[in-house]
Order: sequence, then C-alpha cells, then structure tokens
Amino acid sequence: MNPKNIHIADYNYDLPDERIAKFPLAERDSSKLLIYKHGEVSEDIFSSLPKYLPSGALMVFNNTKVIQARLHFRKASVDGVQGALIEVFCLEPALPNDYQLNFSQKGSVQWYCLVGNLKKWKEGKLLREIQMPNGEKVTLACERMGLHGTSHIVAFTWDGDYTWAELLDAVGELPIPPYLNRATQESDKTTYQTVYSKIKGSVAAPTAGLHFTERVLQAIDEAGIDREELTLHVGAGTFKPVKSEEIGGHDMHTEHIAVRRQTIEKLIAHGGEAIAVGTTSVRTLESLYYMGILALQGKEDLHVPQWMPYEEQLSKEIAQRVGWSTLNSLQALLSYMDTHHLYVLHSSTQIIIAPGYDYHIVRRMVTNFHQPQSTLLLLVSAFLKGDWRKVYDYALSHDFRFLSYGDSSLLIP
Repeated sequence: MNPKNIHIADYNYDLPDERIAKFPLAERDSSKLLIYKHGEVSEDIFSSLPKYLPSGALMVFNNTKVIQARLHFRKASVDGVQGALIEVFCLEPALPNDYQLNFSQKGSVQWYCLVGNLKKWKEGKLLREIQMPNGEKVTLACERMGLHGTSHIVAFTWDGDYTWAELLDAVGELPIPPYLNRATQESDKTTYQTVYSKIKGSVAAPTAGLHFTERVLQAIDEAGIDREELTLHVGAGTFKPVKSEEIGGHDMHTEHIAVRRQTIEKLIAHGGEAIAVGTTSVRTLESLYYMGILALQGKEDLHVPQWMPYEEQLSKEIAQRVGWSTLNSLQALLSYMDTHHLYVLHSSTQIIIAPGYDYHIVRRMVTNFHQPQSTLLLLVSAFLKGDWRKVYDYALSHDFRFLSYGDSSLLIP
C-alpha cells in the first residue's frame, strides 16, 4: 500500500482527558515503563530501563533545550480602556537564521512567529518594559514585517547591552503543550526540560527524555551502554494535527538538526544501529541515512523531503544492490563533512515515518504515548509493523499516564 493512501482514522483511539498527565511525577524515573518485546507486553518502573538494554549498544539522546518562546504584549490604552493582549509565539529564527548566532545578538533579531489575537494588531509596534534580573529596565519592541507561509516575520528590537537569549529568559514564557489545558507554572521551567538539555532552540520538549535522571544515566553507563547526543529543535509543528483523510494530504513541518562528526563515527562503530530516545531522535537518525544517500548521489543540499523514503529506487532491495547500505550512507556523510571541513553537520528534514517505512538505524525506541491520529502514532506503528494497538490497549487498561508528562515505553520489535 502506498503510504500516502493511509487513512488517519485508522490510527484513532479513545483517550479520556483524565488519562492525560497534567503534571509530571515528583520523581522523574519513578514513572511507569511499558516494555514491548517481540510482540509481548509487560511493565516495570522507568528506573529499571537499563536492565532491558543490551550491553555494548549505542543510545542516542536529543540534547535540545526548550526556550521561553511565548511572549505577551499589550496594546496601548485608549481613553482609559486597556489595550488588547497580543501573544507572539517564536517558532524559529529568521535573521540571523542560525540559532546560536541569533540568541547571541544584541539590539535586534527577526523570528518566524505565530500571532494570537492578530485581528487586534493591524499595524505598528508593540512595546513592553522588562525588568532584568539586575534591576535594569529594558524596552522591548516588536513589529510585523511580513508573511512567511503561515508564519509572521516579526522584528524584535531592544535597548541595553543584553543578548536575545537574556531577553527571552527575562520576559518569555515556557510553551507547555496546548493539550495540558493549563497555564505554565514556575515548576515547568525545570520539569519540562531534560536533565541533559544543552542547546537552546525547541518550542516543545523531546518528552521521552523527561524520564531520565542522573541516576538512570549512570546506570546506563555502568551497564556498558554507549551514549551519544544530537540536536533536533522541536517546532510547534509537532502538535500539528493531521486534518486530511489520507496522510498524503498532510504537509510535514521542517525540523533543523545538528549532528557531530563523532556521533556519526560512533554509529559506524556500532554497525549503523542505535537505541533512540524519543521520536525526535528517531527522525534525526533515520534522516541521516537519507542524507547519506543524497551525499552518495553527489548532492550539496542534504535536506530530506517528506516522501523521499518511499521512492521506488530507495527500496531496501534496490538500495542494497547499488551499495546504499546504512554503513555506506554514513561513510558518505563523513566524506561530505571532510570535503566541506565540517565538525558539525547542520541540515533539515521533513521526513514522515509511516507504515511501509523501512527502518535503517533505529533498533530499539524509548517513547511516550502519543495523541490519537498523530504522525507520531504512525511512526510507532511503522516500527511495530502495525502492532501499535496492543501497546496502547495495554497502556489504557493498566492505568498508564499519557502524552508529554505521562509514562513511557521501550519498544523492541
């Protein structure tokens, strides 16, 4: 079956609101862990995860850090009437378009944003006075500069000797998922970040990683499991519902990734196989295979289009016949990096992983429980060869908590 003809209604299940975890547990690693292994389902506590992993394996984590991307401005009062509240949600940097460069800017930046209550903001600048941690007051202004697809290009300007990262930390609000149906709380600044988060840029957490503690990471090391990190900045598109009847009508959002040379070398040393922590790591690792194919084809742009994995000439049988194995693909990425003098590979992907997809690198997966009719559920179904309902039926009937702050699973097909 052509994946484009998959009906998203076939990936529905009943998720009562009371099963959605509104807050995390006090101890991250005391959450429940569902284990799916070769078709059999059982459960344990997350802190027991290392005993289910093979010694000598490679485990890959997404070290992205969630930014305080939600900003609120109020229009000026008119005749004593308080002005409208406008929400500006920063999605990704526009100018400079490099995340780290953008965060280090002083005075002005531009971002692609979503705007709430847009009808009340026809034109002009919005102003907000901010008190910095040192007590100094800074005026932040924002102005719409135009459209970029469905996003608005918004220019931010400010006075004072502060970076954009410092401004966001002072005035921004952490954007917890909309399905939690509650306001962000101070505790979310800690609980909605992984303990290994490092690289700022996401507007949503890679939530499978929220269960890990320093204690669990140490136990993984002691079990002889290799650890590596990569970066995929999670965009608001991760919550984008599939509105078309068939997934061929769904446009995947672009996600930006950064992978170090040593990570690719580690993947090669482990035979091109890995345990992925979270669907963001899954999409990054599987995209690396296709980036290597593009490099083998002599392409300069390594962006992975949404439907590239399903092109006939990339079927596993043909790919192996022409020498496009996983290891050859990863070696081609190293050669590409050598040619371009790169220590870190920066690229982007729109990959959609759905039933009919052949996994190339990911052999085991740690992941939370996802929304009905979501692309993430399609990804899990592809990994389990369609056996996702066994996992979800068990989780629903055994009091597992769902979505971002919920429990997790270890999937071993």
